[in-house]
Amino acid sequence: MTDPRAAQTELVARLHGLLDDEPTTRVIPMFGSRAFMVRDKMVCCALKGGHLLAHVDPDDDAKLSGEPGASPAEMGPGREMGPGWIQVAAEMITNDDRLRFWVDVCMAFNRAQTIGSKPS
Repeated sequence: MTDPRAAQTELVARLHGLLDDEPTTRVIPMFGSRAFMVRDKMVCCALKGGHLLAHVDPDDDAKLSGEPGASPAEMGPGREMGPGWIQVAAEMITNDDRLRFWVDVCMAFNRAQTIGSKPS
C-alpha cells in the first residue's frame, strides 16, 4: 500500500515541474493539501493519496466529470464543492500526459479568470 503522504509529495513535485514556469506560482498548505496558486487564483491541489483537486471552468464541469477517474469534489462525505471542482483519482494521473491534460484544463480556466481570455 502506498503511503498517502508520499503519494502527495510525489504529485507536488510533478505539479512543480508543470507549473513553475507560470507567473507568480506559489504553493500554500490548505486543509492537508498543497494548493497551487497562479496569479493569486487556485489552479489545483495535491491531495493526500496523490489525488488531484482540479479547479476548472464550471461550464466544462459536466464534460470533464466524464473523464476517467474524475468525480465531483467533496468537502466532506456527501458535501459536493459544486461545479468547477473535480477530484481526479491518483491512479488516473500516473501518466504524465494525463496529468498535463488536467493542468492544461486548469490553467485555461486560470487564464480566463486572471487575464480575461476565455479559452475557445
